[in-house]
Amino acid sequence: MTESDLPVANLTPGRWGDPTQAVELPAAALEALKHLGVRRPTPAKPGGGIESTPSGQGGQGEVSGSDEAGDEGELDGARGTSVLSAADLGGIAAGAAAVPSAVGGGREFGGDEVGVLVEVLGAEHVVTDFESRWAHTRGYSTPDLLRHRRGDTSDMPAAVVYPGSHEDVQALLSVCSERGIAVVPYAGGTSVVGGLAPQGVVFVAVDLRRLDRLVEIDEVSRTATIEAGVRGTAAEGLLAERGYTLGHFPQSYEGASIGGYAATRSSGQASAGYGRFDQMVVGLTVATPRGMIELGRAPMSAAGPDLRQLFLGSEGALGIITSVVVRIRPRPTERSFEGWRFDNFDTGLAAIRRLAQDGPLPTVLRLSDEAETAINLADPNVLGGGSGGVLAIVGFEGARTPLRRAELAEVLTAAGGEYLGEGPGDTWRQGRYRAPYLRDPLLDEGALVETLETAGFWSTLPALKAGVTEALVNDLTSQGTPPIVLCHVSHVYETGASLYFTVISAQTDDAVAQWRQAKTAANQAIAKAGGTITHHHGVGTDHREAYSAEVGPLAVEALQAVKRILDPNGILNPGILLKC
Repeated sequence: MTESDLPVANLTPGRWGDPTQAVELPAAALEALKHLGVRRPTPAKPGGGIESTPSGQGGQGEVSGSDEAGDEGELDGARGTSVLSAADLGGIAAGAAAVPSAVGGGREFGGDEVGVLVEVLGAEHVVTDFESRWAHTRGYSTPDLLRHRRGDTSDMPAAVVYPGSHEDVQALLSVCSERGIAVVPYAGGTSVVGGLAPQGVVFVAVDLRRLDRLVEIDEVSRTATIEAGVRGTAAEGLLAERGYTLGHFPQSYEGASIGGYAATRSSGQASAGYGRFDQMVVGLTVATPRGMIELGRAPMSAAGPDLRQLFLGSEGALGIITSVVVRIRPRPTERSFEGWRFDNFDTGLAAIRRLAQDGPLPTVLRLSDEAETAINLADPNVLGGGSGGVLAIVGFEGARTPLRRAELAEVLTAAGGEYLGEGPGDTWRQGRYRAPYLRDPLLDEGALVETLETAGFWSTLPALKAGVTEALVNDLTSQGTPPIVLCHVSHVYETGASLYFTVISAQTDDAVAQWRQAKTAANQAIAKAGGTITHHHGVGTDHREAYSAEVGPLAVEALQAVKRILDPNGILNPGILLKC
């Protein structure tokens, strides 16, 4: 099976992916968690309910208990372990309705506001029921999941709308701007940086799933026009029918959408061969409260600054991307993945830098450090079964695969690499989309598990990796929860590379606050070492202050000026990317 054959997953709010693909933790993993001090949460006493807390003092409408619990136990504050049952949802809905002063979950649109939305889109495309709104609450970061598990409705939209065309989106933004109704675009819903949770406003979630067409393929230019609501797996399937591929396979591939790829500057596992998603985009159409913007007359132009780059990475704060024109390539007939072992991370880093700068550059190139290699996240079935040294995964696609493999083998052998065959490569590729499913059972056991990423120039990467690792270890240890910190290089360039960290520790009683404190320490270490606050996750609310510090006040002021022109009433994803 290739990525193009993967089906669109039906995401479950509060847990990742298709529930039929759930992963069980091996015994070795459970034993390792004990050494970290992880303990399975104790079921809460029944009879709790919604408690409304003042703004700034925790989430509003949190669950302190549950009348009924699922098979995995009842909710326990910030350490709830179960997916909320229908009874739980009913209790949360009743509690939310009882606190009309609360933002989001407690506040619903009145008849006038709903009527305006219905007038634009039709009654069948405007929903205000609790379950639909709950399903569009926040994204899939660990804090998002923890808050979802405890029933925190504070970021819940007041309504969900389903436009079916660019014209629908345009009309919706116009009327929402006139009425002062905040809007948040929702495509795949896979944000991990708070990109779907504007702060302090009542808003409508604009679900783009009906913008689901492959509009056109230009086989001469090798481009495709795809609407923003098309999920990544669906896009690959549609292109495969014509013999093409995007070649874009991020770890969120099962859930993410084309619009989200563009709005966050997504990067996929095959970026060494195909490029990042923002490099694939040659044109886009954007709806703003003041009208439509179409960009991309040619692949490159000297006609002033490239305004496509203004909307790529804008996360819905400047407009809603409704379609993109992207570069496509013939679907490869040959592909191969293989593993290489190096004695240590520094040796492996030097070897992959050699490939990135002087070639031959494979389609996929990644390097796990010693800790990640030992734990072997590539295969949940043998978690903890890795051997010494560090593991590099190299993937090839295309007709020249045999020749490129031979050339690369010569370079990596000379750099101290040991060829491990295709087994590790195939294991990694097949487990690539299974690994995210590990987070839910780890959270169920009481572990805190989260990721963060950055990027830097080759000369700064060793200090960047050491600084972030030290910051995470020191901070979480100071909280009484010493962690395991894993790291890998997942995207390479001639001048530098990304670093992707996975952190595992025991949860404290307030795991959301625990991670926020640790993430703040990591952010400070990234800034000190000269890295960027995000390579491909985006800014959202989690990175907003760090992003502002990174680019400086004058650049922020310039971007705010652009927002004022395009969004004069400030309705577009307020507080995301930029302060309101």
